Amino acid sequence: MTELAKTYDPQAVEDDLYADWESAGLFHAEPDDLGEPFCIVIPPPNVTGALHIGHALTNAIEDAMIRHAKMAGKNAVWIPGTDHAGIATQNVVERQLAEEGLTRDDVGREAFVERVWQWRQEYGGVILRQLRKLGAALDWEREAFTFDEQRSEAVREVFVSLYEQDLIYRGNRLINWCPRCASALSDIEVDHEDVVGELVRFRYPFADGDGGIEVATTRAETMLGDTAIAVHPEDERYTDVIGREVRHPFLDRTFPIIADEHVDPEFGTGAVKVTPAHDPNDHAIGERHGLDVIDIMTDAATINDAGGRFAGQERFEAREQVKAALDELGLLVEVEQHEHSVGHCSRCGTVVEPRLSDQWFVAVRPLAEKAIEAVRGGRTTLIPERFEKPFLDWLENLHDWCISRQIWWGHRIPAWHHTETGDIRVSRTDIDEPGWEQDPDVLDTWFSSQLWPFSTLGWRRPGDTTPELETWYPTAILETGYDINTFWVSRMLMIGLWFLDEVPFHVIYNHGMVRDQHGKKMSKSFGNVIDPLEFIERYGADALRFALFSHCSPGSDVPLAEEWVEGARRFANKLWNATRFALGTLEGTRPGPLPAPDRLALEDRWILSRLAAARGAVDRAYETYDWARISDALYHFAWDDLADWYLEASKVRLYGDDEDARATAQQVLATVLDHLLTLLHPLVPFVTEALWRALTGSEGGRSALMAQPWPDPVGVRDEDAEQSFGVLMDLVTELRRFRSQNAIAPSVRFDASVTTDARALLEPLSSLASSLAGVGSLTFVEGGPDDDTGVARIVFGRGEAYVPLAGLIDVAAELERLRKELDKAESELERVEDKLANDAFVSKAPQDVVQAERDKRDNWQRVIGELQDQIAAYESMDE
Repeated sequence: MTELAKTYDPQAVEDDLYADWESAGLFHAEPDDLGEPFCIVIPPPNVTGALHIGHALTNAIEDAMIRHAKMAGKNAVWIPGTDHAGIATQNVVERQLAEEGLTRDDVGREAFVERVWQWRQEYGGVILRQLRKLGAALDWEREAFTFDEQRSEAVREVFVSLYEQDLIYRGNRLINWCPRCASALSDIEVDHEDVVGELVRFRYPFADGDGGIEVATTRAETMLGDTAIAVHPEDERYTDVIGREVRHPFLDRTFPIIADEHVDPEFGTGAVKVTPAHDPNDHAIGERHGLDVIDIMTDAATINDAGGRFAGQERFEAREQVKAALDELGLLVEVEQHEHSVGHCSRCGTVVEPRLSDQWFVAVRPLAEKAIEAVRGGRTTLIPERFEKPFLDWLENLHDWCISRQIWWGHRIPAWHHTETGDIRVSRTDIDEPGWEQDPDVLDTWFSSQLWPFSTLGWRRPGDTTPELETWYPTAILETGYDINTFWVSRMLMIGLWFLDEVPFHVIYNHGMVRDQHGKKMSKSFGNVIDPLEFIERYGADALRFALFSHCSPGSDVPLAEEWVEGARRFANKLWNATRFALGTLEGTRPGPLPAPDRLALEDRWILSRLAAARGAVDRAYETYDWARISDALYHFAWDDLADWYLEASKVRLYGDDEDARATAQQVLATVLDHLLTLLHPLVPFVTEALWRALTGSEGGRSALMAQPWPDPVGVRDEDAEQSFGVLMDLVTELRRFRSQNAIAPSVRFDASVTTDARALLEPLSSLASSLAGVGSLTFVEGGPDDDTGVARIVFGRGEAYVPLAGLIDVAAELERLRKELDKAESELERVEDKLANDAFVSKAPQDVVQAERDKRDNWQRVIGELQDQIAAYESMDE
């Protein structure tokens, strides 16, 4: 590949390049490969999932990490895989059954699980195929699945071992229950959303006489399970009633008024109903005071027989009926709107119900203490550091983990119950004996995915070792969104330390959430959702990746808009066009050693210094995984330094007659391009690979850019060259500005004279300056013209330039245009000044808004000054 198409077409190169990388084995690594071990395990997406923009960010970052590590000479492996996603996957197949008029109970457990496996075989893992479109350099030979044979064996071993250590137990405890999924949920599977509900105030009558006590609740139906009224012990309103009993209006029971410091005197009436079976706070009060615990709900969230005349009613229907019945008895005081947080199932969105249930739990305290110690001791660090405190707070306040789920798809709990005695046996092998039946529940999906960093490396049981485990555990870095630090990261840290006595990763790198350009969360209801596959199809994978990287700093949310992806596509085009131009001038020159320093022109020394600066910024940013800084440094070097300045500056020699000068320019250009494409490759792998092959003549395969080493620095910082070339750039920039402001066509050449204290520097560069600025001749004089009538004065950093305007500009037309622009600028300045003169605006508006107006004022003042100078020059000519 030695010639490039006139325009860059991502669709024409991306799929073929990916296939070439994969077939050449560039994604694969073996434990005995050379280099420092470096391993990343992919956060396993749900087997039901499709690529969304959050996945695109996660995997673009991990791909850049892996490509950079491989090029840096590390023995780097990126392990792919999917999560069996118990509830989510079961819901998918249950919906399929529903379309056939069936339920899972109609087909039975064994047939249902078989159907899920069939679905997984046919449709599961789509997201892994989609990751290829993104360019993900995953080691596909090591693909894992949380429910495959090897991972299943490890899961069973961990369960049994923890049970034998009394760290897994079965108990009747308050859990989160999803009526739709008919399953328990852990705390992290509950999404709390603020909703506008109601606060119901009603009165319980005293059991021993007239009067009563008013309480408030957001869930009126739960009063059917009340077993106490609680008040704060120091609330003077209720001092006289503590110890008295109230009578339930619908059920044949009475219960006491108790004092508990948990009660908030400011909420509602200051007296709260206590329902130990249906609220975690009430349950804690109940345990402290030995209250009765009455479960009023069925698995389907209907009222059971304990609810008396309301039995059989769905919970929200019962809520209305209870309020109506209270009203009939004259006990309903008020119903008012009330915004409060309500838990919803993260899988199906159903409002969860706290309830008592027999479930399996992990006693997490001993595990959490080891994880806390590891983080505080620096064995695992969080980037950015600000996430460390909430991470430790979570671990320090962690409740025992409910790990059993009442579904059929998942790792079935390896426990057997005796049908007559009720005894329980937990076993590494199935028990096939009379009277013993396996527990019907399956494990929480997070139970298996917590083993991911070592189960993917071959671990099956304590003491196990594999070459992969010995080489790549602990993994180098765990990269993920900060939103699952508690869901997943904390559990991997705990279980890895417990079973392998080593952290599963040295670094936890947290990226932010992808939001729209206004910082708003992406949502279908907002109409701002971005489909990464559509963007890849439209703009190419590199454009999407670079747009994401450009705004991705550690832990900060990542804004994204379509126009930014379009901008990144233009950047890829700029690279393409710059390389295409270079190939047309290099005459077969390949990247290689630089010419001797004494052969380098000023522009050569300058571009090599700018490259060294960009390279230093990139290497420093890799240390903190600051992708925004990496992309910013390379973007500005490629677009501003190389394309806008060096390519233009080198044309004088590339198209000149001096063969030595041309050869020097060609060698520097080829080597700088080679270095730039290599530095950019981890971020935008496709376009850089295509361009690098054209530049070097590589045929790909094992000699692809991806397989090249991270380059040694070329060039060093040269402050003298940067300052000297900077003077030239100032002069050229101002001459270009003059041309633009005066609408002088690019084809028109005009003469200029220059007075400057940098004459000794600039005069030898006059031909270069003339070429860059597009002027006819550039002469150097000691002072300005004696008569500046009809002469434009152009100020630059180290002097002034003078351009005769006669015959160059239609003075009358320009004066008319400039005066109109001046009127507009003065109007804009007046508007801004009026706004800043408004004390209410300055004092009440956000400071960034006020500062933006001040910046506008300064800009308009500058524009007005420039326009006035130009008008004065033209008026002198007109006279």
